[in-house]
Amino acid sequence: MSQERANVATFKGNPLTLVGPELKVGEQAPDFQLSKNLLETASLQDYAGKVKLISVVPSIDTGVCDAQTRRFNEEASKLGEGVVILTVSADLPFAQARWCGAAGVDRVVLLSDYKDNSFGKSYGVLIKEFQLDMRSIFVLDQNDKLTYIEVLKEMTEHPDYDSAIAAVRSLL
Repeated sequence: MSQERANVATFKGNPLTLVGPELKVGEQAPDFQLSKNLLETASLQDYAGKVKLISVVPSIDTGVCDAQTRRFNEEASKLGEGVVILTVSADLPFAQARWCGAAGVDRVVLLSDYKDNSFGKSYGVLIKEFQLDMRSIFVLDQNDKLTYIEVLKEMTEHPDYDSAIAAVRSLL
């Protein structure tokens, strides 16, 4: 049975329950199995040795999620080859691929948590009421230690982009 944390976040002021643990800076990041497409999966091992910024969005087809992913796509080119930016959502891989093509997003890797919400559960950001992942940012060092975490209190707000990018730069 997964841990549930009630009233830690909201959607337009309405309380939400997040499923999974509350991760802390300094802990090892949980591994994950996310879908690249219907046949391929990705895990932390696929990005071994790199600094990872994991940008979590509820659905790529909403305004804030779109803006968040575009912003990190712009930042990706400035951060170099030692950094990978992953965007995780519960959208189907088809929708993610379509959105990337239409948006011209080519530097951020979109991964899907649609199959069993395992990322959301292990990172403590699965929204029980919607079966989507809560908007959040996780920065992992080259050894997969969590160095920065922002889980937004309100789903419709933007994350602190500057602090997240500063956290990545501090590891380079």
